[in-house]
Amino acid sequence: MAHRTLKASHQLLVERLNRFPQGAPPSELLFQILKVLFTEEEAGLVALLPVRPFTAAHAAKVWQKSEVACLAILDRLADRGMLLDLEQPDGTRTFVLPPPMAGFFEFSMMRVGNGYDQKLLAELFHQYLNVEEDFVRELFAGGETQLGRVFVHEGALPGDALQVLDFERASEVVRTASHIGIGTCYCRHKMEHLGKACQAPLDICMTFNGTAGSLIRHGVARRVDATEGLDLLAQAREGHLVQFGENVRDRVAFICNCCGCCCEAMLAAKRFAVLNPIATTNFLPEVEAQGCNGCGKCVEACPVEAMGLVSLGDPQKPKRKKAHLEEPLCLGCGVCVRVCPNQALRLRPRARRVITPLNTAHRVVLMAIERGKLQDLVFDQQAHLHHKAMAAILGVVLRLPPLKQALASRQLRSRYLEHLLARKDVVHRA
Repeated sequence: MAHRTLKASHQLLVERLNRFPQGAPPSELLFQILKVLFTEEEAGLVALLPVRPFTAAHAAKVWQKSEVACLAILDRLADRGMLLDLEQPDGTRTFVLPPPMAGFFEFSMMRVGNGYDQKLLAELFHQYLNVEEDFVRELFAGGETQLGRVFVHEGALPGDALQVLDFERASEVVRTASHIGIGTCYCRHKMEHLGKACQAPLDICMTFNGTAGSLIRHGVARRVDATEGLDLLAQAREGHLVQFGENVRDRVAFICNCCGCCCEAMLAAKRFAVLNPIATTNFLPEVEAQGCNGCGKCVEACPVEAMGLVSLGDPQKPKRKKAHLEEPLCLGCGVCVRVCPNQALRLRPRARRVITPLNTAHRVVLMAIERGKLQDLVFDQQAHLHHKAMAAILGVVLRLPPLKQALASRQLRSRYLEHLLARKDVVHRA
């Protein structure tokens, strides 16, 4: 009976996780992971939490406990990185259950000695993410709008790169963040427990703004200033790591400094290349054939195996090779440009600019539409609607292109939304 109760609590938690666009396909491995991360009681309580941010008072109403008791539970979960607590401008605290990735899977490995059996977690995460395929496929290749994007290596940009916008620069994210937190790299920490980690630095996982504020308060990450943050970016670039961060323009929540051998995003880019699992930069490397001596340094450095060597095609030098780019695979990170000893590679703008969502709310709504989960955002509590939040979400929907509006309308099956879209269309035509 105890086993059935445990399974039931964690089953409810799985269902709750999958109401968010970045869900987690059920499997026996997922249940094992969640049983390490959440007790039976915690799983049952967290399963009742809304998708949107909530207060301790709201949790008290849902859990039918005192607010003091709820705060103790919420803080305990936040101490382990299972919840984020966000400080609002008016001084109130709201809580939110982050998605599994980028979220509490990583946070469970970002602080050493947090009470979890991290070796066991590493083995389970490896099986769930690297052996089984459903989770990573759904996370990185489940729709057109992706969770993360690549930041261009700024040192690889030409001096006259006027078309580079501030949000495309990782350095600008660091300079403008309200909080900067540094934690242990989840990916390399996991591989370290498996005896497969590379030599890239561990203490280099970057979070920003409200997410960083919560992780810093609860000891999951350490606070750094912008100067140290920029130094870490420079260290990552010197190590030929790729900056992979949240796919938004404003208030980016995280930037990972990724290697091609350990990091989930780079591994997914290689496994599901044709599905474009990562939003690229607006640049592509271009090979200057006359300057390239075929040394292969760019091939070794490319994190997603987009660079290769082909014959130069010179009958006088039949063994001579040159670098060749497979454009559909390329992230546009610029790592290859930085390592070329002959300056035979340069970045050029892509023919079509990559569109980046404005902020996290915009990205989540787009992902929800494409993955068939928008109704879960709008009808969060299912028993009653929070009209202010509903209006905010619908406001984002109304700014979407017509095709995505049609998808949203079909999913919601809401006459109210259809009426709003119809009114917008009339105004637009007028």
